[in-house]
Amino acid sequence: MAYWRRGRLPRRFSPFFHDDMILLASRIGIAPVLFLAGQAKVELLMTFQENASDMFRGQYPLRVVYQEFAVHIAAYAEQALPVLLVLGLLTRPIAVVLLCILLGIEFFLRPVAWPTHISWAALLLPLIIRGPGAWSLDRVIGGLNAWYRV
Repeated sequence: MAYWRRGRLPRRFSPFFHDDMILLASRIGIAPVLFLAGQAKVELLMTFQENASDMFRGQYPLRVVYQEFAVHIAAYAEQALPVLLVLGLLTRPIAVVLLCILLGIEFFLRPVAWPTHISWAALLLPLIIRGPGAWSLDRVIGGLNAWYRV
């Protein structure tokens, strides 16, 4: 027990759990959830199902925006943003957008799903705070994303 309290055990395992590995796991962990939600709306790559609008109206009863427009935006976002997130391209802005979408879903559409939404937010928050990590296109293409610090 004293071995653990002195901090020797965590330092011994720290090479195995590098921050960049944890950030990569966060990026890879949240992406399939969003991508599969987008796959429910399309048949092939960006070919919308015939009942996508009806499914969207059933899932999201808000009448704030035009339904057809909302279906297209949601499907494009749910298909493209997870891919960019896994690649680590524009990671912080994408994570902020996804967290805002998640908060909107939580507060306006599905407040009973808060345990699931907290777990998704727990994957997005390190990406917002720490960035994508060294194993990302943001780090490789440093000049492209100079407007936010990686």
